[in-house]
Amino acid sequence: MAGGGRRFRFGVVGESIRSAEQVVAEAGRAEDLGYSTLLLRDHFQREPFGDQLAPLVALTAAARATSMLRVGTLVLDNDYRHPVLLAQEAATLDVLSGGRFELGIGAGWLREEYDRAGLPFDPAAVRVGRLEESVQVLKRLFAGDAVTFSGTHYTVTDMETFPRPAQRPHPPILVGAGSRRMLGIAGREADIVGILPKALPNGTISQELSERSPETMAQKIEWVREAAGDRFPDLELSTIVSVVVAEDHHAAAERLAARRGWAGLPAERVLDLPSMVAGEPDRIAEQLHARRERYGLSYFVVSDQDMAGFSPVVQRLSGG
Repeated sequence: MAGGGRRFRFGVVGESIRSAEQVVAEAGRAEDLGYSTLLLRDHFQREPFGDQLAPLVALTAAARATSMLRVGTLVLDNDYRHPVLLAQEAATLDVLSGGRFELGIGAGWLREEYDRAGLPFDPAAVRVGRLEESVQVLKRLFAGDAVTFSGTHYTVTDMETFPRPAQRPHPPILVGAGSRRMLGIAGREADIVGILPKALPNGTISQELSERSPETMAQKIEWVREAAGDRFPDLELSTIVSVVVAEDHHAAAERLAARRGWAGLPAERVLDLPSMVAGEPDRIAEQLHARRERYGLSYFVVSDQDMAGFSPVVQRLSGG
């Protein structure tokens, strides 16, 4: 399975960053603790993740304040930026960071945000189709040649963007995906596949426990494998994990379940969910080894609220 022999990497998503000082401080802390990547979301309303800085601008500051830390988006909403504009902004950030940018992108899902901003929230099939074309346009623009593209959603004529990205042929592209069609696009087009719960037609993310089960994770990765074909072994598979570091892993698992609204779920069932880890650092490290072996997952992302507590796991596993 892809990732079974791939080295571990760990990212931290900046849930709490609200100022220039916090960008610099959190980036430096992530680098010092051994994390591979500082990631930012892409929302301009407060809910559900809290106030956020504009990701590409904030990540530029983070990159300039560090020397080894990679920076990335988790994930940009494709509908918020035309791919020609995004290609220039992403390439500029890649140059300014010395080739440390990872471009995470998705089809968009938060209907309330679209409605408040007066943006049309098209049916999922339209948004997903637009995302697929956008990734194709981005990759061709990053290559540096004049691009002419005529699709259902985008038309580009003899277009070149400046600068070329530092990473060739382009910065790693992560596609965040939860549905079969999105996972197929990720398998065909992405360098990194971010496995997510599926988005729902009403503009929310599924909270169903079944979306987070071992069986569903295995099925989603199989859909990626089918779409990727021969390129599957080259893909990096990623997921966001919820963390409780504690001596009593059963009690920690029960706290995780309560935090997610799954009170009464047996601890062993919680501990088997691919997106949940609990216990002492050595036990969590064993869990992640098992998930890499079982699913191919090797790139794990945690909230910045868990960055310090999870760092002993990072130190045990990074590069291994």
